[in-house]
Amino acid sequence: MESAELPRVASGLGAAVLAGALNSVAGGGSFISFPALVFLGLPSIVANATNNTAMWLGTLSSVGGYREELSGWRGLWPALVVSLVGGVIGAELLLRTPEQTFSQLIPWLLLFATLVFAGSDALRTLAGRPAASEERIELRWLPALFVVAIYGGYFGAGISILILALFAVSGWTHIHRMNAAKVLLATSVNGIAVIPFLLAHKIAWREALIFTVGAVVGGYVGARIARRIDPRIVRLAVVIVGVGMTVYFFVRRA
Repeated sequence: MESAELPRVASGLGAAVLAGALNSVAGGGSFISFPALVFLGLPSIVANATNNTAMWLGTLSSVGGYREELSGWRGLWPALVVSLVGGVIGAELLLRTPEQTFSQLIPWLLLFATLVFAGSDALRTLAGRPAASEERIELRWLPALFVVAIYGGYFGAGISILILALFAVSGWTHIHRMNAAKVLLATSVNGIAVIPFLLAHKIAWREALIFTVGAVVGGYVGARIARRIDPRIVRLAVVIVGVGMTVYFFVRRA
């Protein structure tokens, strides 16, 4: 590796560590990792595909962490199928979007994800729905999940919050069940989206490897220090970063 590349690698690794830490504490890591890949010079679609791949690999182990909550949960199969199909469609839509068009959409997508993250608490308590079975997702909620999965395959930032909000609105109340199902479905959406990105040669593998390592390290460190940090402060920091990135990309687009 040339010495001139070291600052670039170091800055990418640092951004990935921070993104992984944020994901483990409060979510919102893509507000750091995706813009960082763009700042490193990757085309916007390649940056999005690379970020999706790195964050998926970095969080894949989380599914195993919820194995007790997920064991024997056959009622999630319809939701899993819907998530996989939606993820593929979202990824294909991204690959069919012209680079310039997607670059124009970035600030709007970041704005949407920031608003969803900032309002996630309100979304989770929306309308006071009566408790529902947490052994499955009712069929009437699958179309909404399908739309969320398409969004996740297309962009991805904020998908975990959208899934949690959907569970809350549908009547789920057990937070460990909700988090377990969220991790499974979000990981499935991001994972299946890797296949079209891979076939289209849209993944920058060197950056993906660096960001994967950073996400794993950051996720471990974040989990270790999470108990010492007020979650409200972390969430506020994520929102501030999201607003800053949104403003930056709006200005850059002008």
